[in-house]
Amino acid sequence: MVLVAVFGAALLVAVLLSGLAARSVLSTSLLFLLGGALVSDGFLGLVHITPDSEIVAVTADLALFAVLFTDGMHVSFSALRGAWRNPARALGLGMPLAFVGMALLTHFLVGLDWTTSFLVGAVLAPTDPVFASAIVGRKEVPARLRQLLNVESGINDGLALPVVLILIAAAGPTSGTAESDLGAIALELIGGLALGVVLPLAVAGLVRFRLLGAEPKLQPLLPLAVGVILYATCHLTHANPYLAAFSAGAVLASVSPESKAAFEPLGEALAELAKFAALLVFGALLTPSLFGDLSVGGYVAVVLAIVLIRPASLLLSLAGARTLDRREKLTAAWFGPKGFASVVYGLLVLQSGIPHGEQAYTLIAVCIAFSIVAHSSTDVPIARMFDVEDLVGIPDDDEAEDDERAPLAAAAPEKETGHART
Repeated sequence: MVLVAVFGAALLVAVLLSGLAARSVLSTSLLFLLGGALVSDGFLGLVHITPDSEIVAVTADLALFAVLFTDGMHVSFSALRGAWRNPARALGLGMPLAFVGMALLTHFLVGLDWTTSFLVGAVLAPTDPVFASAIVGRKEVPARLRQLLNVESGINDGLALPVVLILIAAAGPTSGTAESDLGAIALELIGGLALGVVLPLAVAGLVRFRLLGAEPKLQPLLPLAVGVILYATCHLTHANPYLAAFSAGAVLASVSPESKAAFEPLGEALAELAKFAALLVFGALLTPSLFGDLSVGGYVAVVLAIVLIRPASLLLSLAGARTLDRREKLTAAWFGPKGFASVVYGLLVLQSGIPHGEQAYTLIAVCIAFSIVAHSSTDVPIARMFDVEDLVGIPDDDEAEDDERAPLAAAAPEKETGHART
C-alpha cells in the first residue's frame, strides 16, 4: 500500500506539472523514477523491493505488453508501403551496428565474456521514444521523422527478443524459469505470433455478424478484451506475449480501423499508467549500492552507449537518405532511449541465473537510468528547433502578455495593425 500511495502521489504531481514539463526540461517520467528511488531501501526505506520480487516481473511484464499492444496499433501498413526505406535502414543496419558496438564496449571496458557481452548489446539495442514524447507526439515535427522513430521503436523490441532469448540459453547454465532449449524458444515465438494474428482476425470476424456488434460507449472495450484474452492465453500456453501483443495491435488496427479509433484514447491512458507504474518499480531498484557495483569501465561504456554508439550507428544507416535533412538525421540519431523492453529483457537476464548475469543486469540498469534522464530532459528543447509551439495548449510567455493587454487594447481607440498573431 505504501507503493500504491507513492504511485498516486507521483501521478498527481506528474499531472499538475505536465504543462510545465511540456515546456521545459522537466520530465514526468523522471518523477516516477525518482519517486521509486526515494522510497526504496537505498534512501527512505519505505518499500523493500529486490530484482527477484514478483511485483517487479509482473509490473514490467504488463507494462511492456500494454506498450507493445498500443504501439502495434500505430503501425500503418499503407503508410509503410510508401515510406519504408528509412525505418528499414534503421532496423536493418542501424540496430545491428548498435548491437555489435555495445557488445564491443561491454567486452573490452567491463570485461564480460563475448556471449554475455553480445547479450547486453541485444538487450540495449531496442529503443523506446516514450521518453521523447515531445518529438514523436507533436504534429509540428516532420511526419517522416516521427514515423521513423515510431516504426523503429515499435518493431525493434520484437526483433531483439529472439536474440536475447537465444543468447541467454547460450550463456547458460540457466536456472529458475529461463528457457534453455532453442527449440522451445522457437515454439514460444511462433506461438506468440500465431496468437497475435489469429485472435484479432477471429474477433473482427465475429463483429461482422449481423446479430453482433458493440454499442458506441462499449466499443473501446473490444480491443481491451482482445488484449486481456491474449495476455492470459500467452501465459497459459507459454507463447511469447510481447510478440503476440505487437502483432495483435497491428492486425487489429488493419482489419478494424474503427475499433482502433475508438480504443485509442483509452489505450493510450492505460499504456501511460502501465509505463509510470513500471518506472516507479524500476526506480525502487536503483539503489546507491547498484550504482556502486558498476566499475569505472562500466560507466564509460554507459556514456559511450548513449552519446556515441546509438548516434553513430543510426547516422551510418541513414547515410545517403535524401528524404531526411541533416537536422532530422541528428535528432533521430540522438533519440535512441532505452525503455521498457530493455527493462524487461534485463530482468530476464538477471532472473535466468546465468554466470555474470548480475554484472550484466547492473550495466543494463544503469544505462537505462542514464538514458531516461538524458533523453526525457532534452526532448522539448530539441522539439523547439522544429518550431513546435503551444505544446499542451499553454500559450507562450509573450502570448500570455498579449492576452493580459487585450482588455486595455479593446478599450483603447482602434489602430491599424500590421499582422495578427494566431
